[in-house]
Amino acid sequence: MVRAGAVGTHLPASGLDIFGDLRKMNKRQLYYQVLNFAMIVSSALMIWKGLIVLTGSESPIVVVLSGSMEPAFHRGDLLFLTNFREDPIRAGEIVVFKVEGRDIPIVHRVIKVHEKDNGDIKFLTKGDNNEVDDRGLYKEGQNWLEKKDVVGRARGTLFWL
Repeated sequence: MVRAGAVGTHLPASGLDIFGDLRKMNKRQLYYQVLNFAMIVSSALMIWKGLIVLTGSESPIVVVLSGSMEPAFHRGDLLFLTNFREDPIRAGEIVVFKVEGRDIPIVHRVIKVHEKDNGDIKFLTKGDNNEVDDRGLYKEGQNWLEKKDVVGRARGTLFWL
């Protein structure tokens, strides 16, 4: 009987010795593995870029990161977005927006919309689970969002139970 940790004993690497497996492959097998990996990565990138074109959104799928939209959305839910510029923004819609100076997009509901005669639209957002509107989240001196701030509008969700 061999005890773990005894001097002079060797425990198996449990299948995680990737470099050892690579050394055992001949050059043709290694080439096929590298090519296979490159095809998977390039396919994923092509699908992502295709979704960007189809949805008009720079980020067609986002993950909800906070509880500010509960009970509608919970942390970890996936949102599917579109961002067609010709669609008007309406109160009640859920939008994903970026604020200047913040890297992470925010998922909140539009609560007020102001439309000027020239067609310019400004709107105010608020998380369903928040007490106050989002003016405190916007950059200093900004009281309203504009269409240019919108990453997309929620069109569907995939949630975890």
